[in-house]
Parts: sequence; C-alpha cells; structure tokens
Amino acid sequence: MAYTDFTLSILQKKFKINNKFFPLFEKKDIQPIEVSAILQQQLNEAKELPIKSEKARSELIVMPILMELRRINNKFFTIYSGDTLIVDKAQGLTGECDFILAKETGSFSINVPIISVVEAKRQDMEMGINQCAAQLYGARLFNQQNNVPLEILYGCVTTADNWKFMQIKNNSIYIDQNTYYKSDVGLILGIFKYIIDYYKSILK
Repeated sequence: MAYTDFTLSILQKKFKINNKFFPLFEKKDIQPIEVSAILQQQLNEAKELPIKSEKARSELIVMPILMELRRINNKFFTIYSGDTLIVDKAQGLTGECDFILAKETGSFSINVPIISVVEAKRQDMEMGINQCAAQLYGARLFNQQNNVPLEILYGCVTTADNWKFMQIKNNSIYIDQNTYYKSDVGLILGIFKYIIDYYKSILK
C-alpha cells in the first residue's frame, strides 16, 4: 500500500482522520499577485505546445507557477519533485510525491514539508484529493518524527488548469469548497502566498 492507494474512507477507518468540505479562505485575506513577465511568457509559450501528458503539464505549467511562488517569497521554501516521502511503510505511508514544498534549510533530502502538491492523474480530481489527503497525514507524522510538529499542513490538487486546496488540522482533512483556475493564476499565487506567510510566522 502507498499514498496512491488511500481513499478518504480508508484514512477515516485506519487513522480516524475525518474529512469536511469547507471554505478554507476568506476573500478579504487573499490578495491576488501580479504575474511576472517571466511566468506570463512561460504560460503563453506552453499554450503553443501539444500538452497531452501529466509530465508535460508538470513541466510546462505546474513547475513554473511553483517557481514563481518561490521567487516572490525570497526562496523561503524549496521544491522536491518526484521524491519519495517514507514515513511508515507498514502502514502504507510511503510513496512518490509529485511536489513537496518544504522549508528551505539547504538540505538535499526532504526536511520540513509544509505543502503537498498532487497532480490529478487522468484529470481525476477525486483521486488526487485522496492521494493528497494521505500525503498530508504522512507529512504531519514525518514532521512530528523530526521534532517539528506543525498544527496545520496544506495541500493542493491540480490538473494544471484547475486547482483545489486542502488542509489537515487536528483529526480532520478540510477540502476547500472553491476550485481555482489557471486563467486566474494571480489568485492562485495569492492563496499560496497566504499559506507561505502563515509558515513564515511560525517557522524560524
């Protein structure tokens, strides 16, 4: 068993992790970010290409957005792409992660994961939500094992065009009622920045 094998029901039965459909962000708290010329050019060039695979969406759309986020946050975090997050193999809490955003410490290996970004395989958002929920639970345990317990961890599931945010807090996974779209990438960046600002306030 691995992260990709979990469902919300399995998480609830196995680890007592509930799930709720909930508005995660208030409009007054989110300020859209002006998209840089670099990112705008990358996204415009991506439109000219035949993006048929998850790999292409990852390289041409998702990664440029995450790199933009890293630039506007003065490299507060680092990006791990395709790394394996091993927490508890016996419990199935292991597997490759599409993207893990972790606090930048200069470490070659994952250290303090704060955001899990999952690409929805075959454009299936529900499957992506299941995987992201399992990774968030695994990341929370990982941080606890490394003596950096964080009350809240965030996740995001994306098809590259659609973006949905998630959160684990206490014994619940909260899934945002709203879906955000690549056509409003400035708003997506604003939500990510709101999340990063939270971690800047608690992680030294």
